[in-house]
Amino acid sequence: MTLEASPSSAPARMTAPQIITELPGPRARAMIARDAAVVSPSLTRAYPLVAESGRGYVVTDVDGNRFLDFAAGIAVCSTGHGHPDVVAAIKEQADRLIHIAATDFYEPRYLELTEHLARIAPFDEPARVFLTNSGTEAVEGAIKLARYHTHRPGLIAFEGAFHGRTMGALSLTNSKIKQRAGFGPLLPMVHHSSFPRVRAWREGSGGDGSAELEFLHKSILGRLLAPRDVAAIVIEPIQGEGGYFPAPAAFLRGLREICDEHGIMLIADEIQSGMGRTGRWWAIEHSGVEPDIVTTAKGIASGMPLGAFIARDSVMSWPPGAHGSTFAGNPVCAAAGAATLKLIEGGLIENAARMGARLRAGIERVAAEHGGVRDVRGMGLMIGVEFASHEAADAVEQAAFQRGLLVLECGEAAIRLCPPLIVDEEAVDTAVALFGEAMAAGVRPTEGVEEVGG
Repeated sequence: MTLEASPSSAPARMTAPQIITELPGPRARAMIARDAAVVSPSLTRAYPLVAESGRGYVVTDVDGNRFLDFAAGIAVCSTGHGHPDVVAAIKEQADRLIHIAATDFYEPRYLELTEHLARIAPFDEPARVFLTNSGTEAVEGAIKLARYHTHRPGLIAFEGAFHGRTMGALSLTNSKIKQRAGFGPLLPMVHHSSFPRVRAWREGSGGDGSAELEFLHKSILGRLLAPRDVAAIVIEPIQGEGGYFPAPAAFLRGLREICDEHGIMLIADEIQSGMGRTGRWWAIEHSGVEPDIVTTAKGIASGMPLGAFIARDSVMSWPPGAHGSTFAGNPVCAAAGAATLKLIEGGLIENAARMGARLRAGIERVAAEHGGVRDVRGMGLMIGVEFASHEAADAVEQAAFQRGLLVLECGEAAIRLCPPLIVDEEAVDTAVALFGEAMAAGVRPTEGVEEVGG
């Protein structure tokens, strides 16, 4: 596929499909061989992409192949690759001041960013903000804050959840066994309840989450953890790594009622679903439910390492020295974050809603034409496409790469489409066409559909 970079702030434009070299090309193969000798084997590379540069929604590899990026660095590059406003903010700040520890000193960019995050917090009460280096650090901080505020040790998360890989966040993670195997013992008094994995398109399974709320009441809070011992219930309003399953609004409302009844903190992990990706600042806003703490990262700074946890003012009551970080809120990252939030607020939230609807409709259309798809789900530019097996999903992921489309697997047998929020109609329609071609190449027309009720 040939993609032409625009000289302005607009995303790169697409012309006729063309692959410049075989994939991977010769330079990519050489670098992959070098990588194999020195890099930790714990990394899981989806396919042999060796990225050289990016512009808008286009990534170019070291051999000159250009790709339509519907992975966005795992939903990180919210404003696309190299947005001129973000690049300018990074350069200007790097010239002025690269680092001063916000734990010990004040810094203007840190303040500007935290004020903006406090303004968009998904609750009516005034908010306070702690900046972090990553999503998993945001989750760790939220755990600490909830325990400190409630003076309770217990935590409840959900099956299929992904909250990070540091020890506290990993204790909440329940996505894949390889992420937890060999790392115990993890945090005590952490239990996982059932998540309502509703499949709405082909299978029509699931409901409003009432059965899962009943399980939480009877099996978790009734047998394993006394409510008075629970500091927080931690949930992704849309599971990310777990398969792009949105939590039903009624389920989230039920969790809020449980938390209110027992003095439990409700923590919304919006690391992947926040920052405008679903057509609102936060995915939980679609339900009308307000959490006590929200975590964010990924799309917050267009690729710079930054995260945050935001809490109600009444909840973030800990004293000086209770939590800190040397690098978190680094001035360069904070400047990138401030520029990113301005761009998102300046029209990208609305664009995510419009283009997300177009993307979902297109994917449902080609799925119906080609078969083999169990479900299409999600909100805004956070769309999951579930196949009958992991092997089928992997085949489509690889076939998409060979055709110049970057997507990533998630859950047990799903592919996620989470492009930059700047995508336009041309990008969406091209991605749908390429995804359809990948499905035709990678999946048998009726693979598994009849067995699951299609």
